[in-house]
Amino acid sequence: MVGFAAAGMLVGFVLGHARAAGGFGLGAAVAILGYSWLHKAVVSLMDAGRVRPSGFTLGKLLVRYPLAVVVIFVFYRENWLPFEAVLVGLFVPMAGALAESVFQIGSALRHSKAL
Repeated sequence: MVGFAAAGMLVGFVLGHARAAGGFGLGAAVAILGYSWLHKAVVSLMDAGRVRPSGFTLGKLLVRYPLAVVVIFVFYRENWLPFEAVLVGLFVPMAGALAESVFQIGSALRHSKAL
């Protein structure tokens, strides 16, 4: 995911759109942070040794979407960075998940004895 975020920002800078690259980076950072918190919460929920996850983990899980909404609203309202670039940056985890799934499918097909 970080690679997609860096590549998107690099493309923005190369094309001469520094503000768009910054907006993309901000959106990607918020999305990656939210994804990281979600991943940690799921891992702690699936942990067999614990009956209940910590309050801090649950708090981060509950703060994910309000944080994203507040960031998007502030940058939309104040027009500090291009709103569209921030929104596109929020899709970086989806691109990372898609790339990982394509890699996993390709790896399974390469190692499959059925072919």
